[in-house]
Amino acid sequence: MNLIDYTGKIIHLTDERLAHIKEHPEMVAHSIKINETLATPDIVIRSKTDADVNLYFKYYKKLSIGDKYLCVVVKYKEDDAFVITAYFTDSIKRGDIIWKR
Repeated sequence: MNLIDYTGKIIHLTDERLAHIKEHPEMVAHSIKINETLATPDIVIRSKTDADVNLYFKYYKKLSIGDKYLCVVVKYKEDDAFVITAYFTDSIKRGDIIWKR
């Protein structure tokens, strides 16, 4: 599946990666939020451990698990970008800010 981020870049989400993400029970009902987070993030951070990885964060209120950020982790290669994983978290990770709302 192809998703579009806030810059218009195509981000690939494979069936295998989506299945991996849905192994987290809290993500099953909220996997549609992956596209929303990529398209309208609150903040995008470059990973401190891999300069080719960006973390897209969007804050969601009143989830079944409480108020959380959804973090969508995207790996960039020369001619490709793809989702590695997505998960809910209480805080934004450290790293260089790429973009902020």
